[in-house]
Amino acid sequence: MSAKTKNRVNDFTIKLANVNGTGSASANSLLMKTIFRMGVPVTGKNFFPSNIQGLPTWYEIRVSKDGYLARSGDVDVMVAMNAETYEEDLGEVSKGGTLIYDSTWPRDKTLSRRSVTVLGIPLAKMCNEHFDNVRARILMKNMAYVGALAALLDLDLDVIHTLVKEIFAAKESLIGANLKAIELGFEYAGENFQCPLPTRVKALDKTSGHIMIDGNTAAGLGCVYSGATVGAWYPITPSTSLMDAFKAFCERFRKDPETGERNYCVVQAEDELAAIGIVLGATWNGARAFTPTSGPGLSLMSEFLGFAYYAELPAVVFDVQRVGPSTGMPTRTQQGDILAAAYASHGDTRHVVLFPSNPQECFELSLAAFDLADRLQTPVLILSDLDIGMNDWMCEELKWDPKYKPDRGKVFDAETLKGGAEKFSRYLDRDGDGVAYRSYPGVNGDGAYFVRGSGHNQYGGYTEDAAEYQQVIDRLMLKWGTAKKLVPDPYIRRTRKASQYAIVSVGSCDNAVQEAIDRLSSKGIYLNYLRVKAFPFGKKVTNFLRKHERVFVVEQNRDAQLKSLLCLETDYSKQRMQSILHYSGLPIDSSCIVAAIEQAVSQGEAA
Repeated sequence: MSAKTKNRVNDFTIKLANVNGTGSASANSLLMKTIFRMGVPVTGKNFFPSNIQGLPTWYEIRVSKDGYLARSGDVDVMVAMNAETYEEDLGEVSKGGTLIYDSTWPRDKTLSRRSVTVLGIPLAKMCNEHFDNVRARILMKNMAYVGALAALLDLDLDVIHTLVKEIFAAKESLIGANLKAIELGFEYAGENFQCPLPTRVKALDKTSGHIMIDGNTAAGLGCVYSGATVGAWYPITPSTSLMDAFKAFCERFRKDPETGERNYCVVQAEDELAAIGIVLGATWNGARAFTPTSGPGLSLMSEFLGFAYYAELPAVVFDVQRVGPSTGMPTRTQQGDILAAAYASHGDTRHVVLFPSNPQECFELSLAAFDLADRLQTPVLILSDLDIGMNDWMCEELKWDPKYKPDRGKVFDAETLKGGAEKFSRYLDRDGDGVAYRSYPGVNGDGAYFVRGSGHNQYGGYTEDAAEYQQVIDRLMLKWGTAKKLVPDPYIRRTRKASQYAIVSVGSCDNAVQEAIDRLSSKGIYLNYLRVKAFPFGKKVTNFLRKHERVFVVEQNRDAQLKSLLCLETDYSKQRMQSILHYSGLPIDSSCIVAAIEQAVSQGEAA
């Protein structure tokens, strides 16, 4: 069945519906990278189950000549490879869209829509006729639909062939079979359908200077660049690949090519408590150390984080957020750990938290996190999420400065300790900024002190004296004031027309917010925009808030955690903030933001 197909060049979304465990990931990634190599901005988002094999999985590729990289919320081309979800997949296709399915098996004629063009391609039949191995037949179906899409969407076959050779460079025996499967799909589509479709790709030059990378890989590289030598973790989705990346990069860059000696340590601990304990032991000993985790792991680490805050030990924790509470949905994204990270542990604690919005910032903020942890002698948490951490993003090429030197903060060396005019006092504020000087164990006996999470005075001695205890706690609050001056500034975008209204957001909401602002401005609704990059909030955040009569706070959780943090930590009126919340587990798109603000404007709340 055919319908009038939309004419959309370089502005559409492809969705591929597969069965988990059938090897579709390589084919889907190949499609996305082909479009990227053709110079067209693109992003890929994987929606997969938390079991190993058998359940439905989807992969979305958004093609956008304008560089919009959030989910579009629409599906223009659907590749329906999973019979169990066919009806659902058909229903998701936008009016005027196209659905492609494996016509090897008969399809119920009732499963069709007049507004959608349905194209049947006998993918399994073709592969059964040309490949002998059972597993190869399953895998090659995926490459066959890549070939069919190449014809239908006018993709560059030379680019596809180059990528196949790159992907299977280590397994050259597989190159021929994959190219054959692509050829089968390409020829069938060309012979049986009018190619290309009105929805297609046209080569541009908008991806030069950019790379495709996921946030966990970028963060792992950032840890190496930052000088981290110790990583401890307990495997948990979606953060495990961060440690995998760190280990892989260390094998390349932290291994003596002549002796084979490794100057790094990666420890898989028995649980998250042990992981953060190993990190704190390493940082006390002078190493730069980190642990990647997710929400459940952060909950388990909270007591140790309180210990590190009070004993003043640096540490870096990557929380790649997922859907909670409890086990929740481990393979879906959310921003539900904001408050848990900011105030982790019992008692009066406040933690430095950094919020990357994309893989490029995962890399850059990794450096900032290790430097801040050492300068402030405190844990620093980086709150990424599954969308950033595990999905493919188009980012600017990462900048590697060979002149970078880690800032280790206030550390007394052996010479200073030996020749000091006064006795070393671990928690004494000498400079008035709340940050005391520390020493590394074994450097000099005069710098020895007892690390304790129990009551202690400014000299490091045990105390239950009220005044001595309060003196240390008050100094930690003074140090918090110093942190406000050191953390990264927020990102601010100002509208071309004066406006008393603004959006404040965080992390992976950024692309959707940027697109929403453009869509709203085309309708005559203008808003300024601030994206929080760090907690504590500095003066630029508070000043921005004060300049606006109404602020829409966009975030991906149910309980408005960023808004709550702004209410707690700034003097801006709660009544002047309006939440726009998205918490389904799917990455946010611009439509929900546009709809909420349009409604507010129509009701006179922000007009």
